Amino acid sequence: MHKFILTIAGGGSTYTPGIVKSLLAKKEEFPLKELRLYDNDGDRQEKVAIIVKEVVKEFAPELKVLTTTDPETAFSDAEFIFAQMRVGKNSMREQDEKIPLRYGVVGQETCGPGGLAYGLRTIYPMAELIDLVEKYANPKHWIVNYSNPAAVVAEAMKKLRPNARIINICDMPVATIRNMAAVIGEDRNKLVVDYFGLNHFGWFTKVTVDGVDRTDEIRKHAIKHGLLVEDMTKVDAQHSDPSWIKNWKNIQYMMEMFPDYIPNPYLQYYLLGDSIVEHTNVEHTRANEVMEGREKRIFDAVDEYNRTGEVDLSSFYTGVHGQFIVDVAMSLAYNLRKRFLVMVENKGAVMNLPEDAMVEIPAYITSDGPEPIRVGEIPTFYKALIEQQYAVEKLIVEAAIEHSYTKALMALTLSKTVPSAFKANEILDELIKANKGYWPELK
Repeated sequence: MHKFILTIAGGGSTYTPGIVKSLLAKKEEFPLKELRLYDNDGDRQEKVAIIVKEVVKEFAPELKVLTTTDPETAFSDAEFIFAQMRVGKNSMREQDEKIPLRYGVVGQETCGPGGLAYGLRTIYPMAELIDLVEKYANPKHWIVNYSNPAAVVAEAMKKLRPNARIINICDMPVATIRNMAAVIGEDRNKLVVDYFGLNHFGWFTKVTVDGVDRTDEIRKHAIKHGLLVEDMTKVDAQHSDPSWIKNWKNIQYMMEMFPDYIPNPYLQYYLLGDSIVEHTNVEHTRANEVMEGREKRIFDAVDEYNRTGEVDLSSFYTGVHGQFIVDVAMSLAYNLRKRFLVMVENKGAVMNLPEDAMVEIPAYITSDGPEPIRVGEIPTFYKALIEQQYAVEKLIVEAAIEHSYTKALMALTLSKTVPSAFKANEILDELIKANKGYWPELK
């Protein structure tokens, strides 16, 4: 059986051990010849690699693991590249969240002004990554991209690198499916969903299990409880932090008002923005929760290993994040035609949305890439919201390409999270200062 060379770009991410555990759980079906970790922060990556190598030692001691900051070493002959870059790390994520909040505006890493700031930091590094992969990797490689903000990255690469062998995915729809499965007591993998929207901006319209429509059961639960279940830690530790409990609960309020479809949790930042701001502590945001939680756990484990030579691998869960990216890679590798929610150019799949919009919809994943499933027309309310958000994403990409301050200001002004152009202007100017050295220069 062919063994693959796989590179994780962003190997210093705290998600890396979980992804590696997911890869090795499928080692018989998706065998690896070599696993490479690539990051521009070598010190951080080497710390994370301590945990990764312990995972490999336990589950596949024969696997060769290589860590590098050199792109030629990282990508030479690689067949799969998992991309999970976070430009500016969590220190810049903290700025993305806290600067808008100081102006009474949603502060979130992928939504609103913070998401646009993150997008401006990520567009050109992602284009550079694609160029390096194309230079060194196997010609039939696939880049499976998890890097946020995925909607902006996907839109930008469509323009800047239209021929890239890249598939853009997000684990949020899969995490939502996991919760829906828990609500009705089913295995996540048995649920077949219909869905339309943009990344972090979409709705589930139908859920079936073995051909039986279970949508109403989930809808009724969501109207009463959101997508919370009794013990979220048993569903997935990754999404059971206090902030995520609020997120799953907030689905209740959106469902009470708009009960037809089940919303992606991130829609709360657009539809419930004033309430989100009111209940967010500007001094302690999700970035702090991550740094004090997941990041601290992994680096504490590294310190413990350095002291004792032992590490508790049970704390590095896999969850849907790692499972999903591996499932997509396997469908690409073996032409499995499995159905997943991914980002694709619309091209008529949603009939009344722009042809060129990067929509998130169901698709069959083949060795030649995604084959989108036609959605048809969507109702006016959802169409209008999506078109507004797509315009925001399109404008911020144009701002990056054209180095246009005006288009960046237009993007912030048009965002449903921002109440006025005055606020947009103030936030943009402060974000420019905070992102000096990261953003394209805006004129």
